[in-house]
Amino acid sequence: MLSLKEKKRLNLLKQKKYRQKYGFFIAEGDKIVKDFLRSDWEVHDLFVVKDWTANIQGEELQKNTRVHIIDRDELKKVSSLTTPHNVLAVVKIPERKTHFTPDPEKLVLMLDEIKDPGNLGTIIRTASWFGIHDILCSTNSVDVFNPKVIQSSMSALIHVRVWYQDLKKSLEQFKEADIPVYGTFLSGENIYEATLRSNGVILMGNESRGIAAELEPYISRKITIPAFLQPKRGTIESLNVATATGIICAEFRK
Repeated sequence: MLSLKEKKRLNLLKQKKYRQKYGFFIAEGDKIVKDFLRSDWEVHDLFVVKDWTANIQGEELQKNTRVHIIDRDELKKVSSLTTPHNVLAVVKIPERKTHFTPDPEKLVLMLDEIKDPGNLGTIIRTASWFGIHDILCSTNSVDVFNPKVIQSSMSALIHVRVWYQDLKKSLEQFKEADIPVYGTFLSGENIYEATLRSNGVILMGNESRGIAAELEPYISRKITIPAFLQPKRGTIESLNVATATGIICAEFRK
């Protein structure tokens, strides 16, 4: 049974300021939690419904992991999901270097003010699929440990490092290192006809305004995903940023 203290703690971790204060975040869902248990991330608490406990008995639990058996009604009260799964985990936010160092041999993603947690989670999942291990986010982007980001990333965060820093300063470093920066725009070089390098930076803009004007001078090449729709009334004006990221990453890896 959940104590009032535990309920309060779990609900507080839904907020960014308390995740930063205590150094923990929440992961939910049967597969997602199992993936974290099998990783080197520290899972401190598992809140499991009784009829699902057999599913974790075969897992090699970390020595510091505490298992709490609760009922479904209790899980609903602390879950971020409309329809909770069977288990909720409290995971420690890993410590890492505070600043990303550019590597001229790698392909990285850069995100300018991504606000929707579902978009960020999907982008992390896409990056993992295409072997991109670092994502640089502007400091005003959504928090990577937001429960909705964790949910939509489907535990891909285990394989992808997400950094928050001043993108202008980061781009200055990439420029000094002679690393190409590909910026995504509604008008630019056709992504399907462009000759792309296997390294560099892919810069994706905000969901509504695109890439900030102050970042444009650092872009080496402007690229676009052309529309194949015939012009009609009510035509779609642009792609969702997460969808566009998937298409562009696929072209870079082709």
